[in-house]
Amino acid sequence: MTRGNGWLDVVAVATVVGAGLVAGLFVAFSVSVMPALSRLPAPRAAVVMQQVNRAILTPVFGLLSGGTAVLAVVVAATTGITGTPLRLAGALVLLAGVYAVTAAVNVPLNNALDRVDPGGPEIIPAWERFAGRWTRWNHVRALTSTVATVLLVVG
Repeated sequence: MTRGNGWLDVVAVATVVGAGLVAGLFVAFSVSVMPALSRLPAPRAAVVMQQVNRAILTPVFGLLSGGTAVLAVVVAATTGITGTPLRLAGALVLLAGVYAVTAAVNVPLNNALDRVDPGGPEIIPAWERFAGRWTRWNHVRALTSTVATVLLVVG
């Protein structure tokens, strides 16, 4: 990581920390949360995931997720001043592989699952539509956020 650019160095370090925390969250879902839910009966797994998706929507998560996305945009926009093509690549991988995927796939799946009555007959097919696709795309987010963190550090 290059040094000597004042506030832009702070932005770059904060972006690395945010990307690493986001990567850790996604990896935790990939290696523990979703496998644990897959061991439950579908209605129970769906209800738990509905609650997880509601519980995560906190100011802390908003700051971590949204703040890191904003910082990645700043890093990408100022790469000519602050770093190397690797840093730009890290910011772009983070934006495309995490935030674009989240907005295009995971959030719509979360919203669709959330609309289902947990006691109704649609909960099982809703979970079946949700679980595999959400998990596959979460693996993508886990991998790309990890790669982005590495690129941001070495850039």
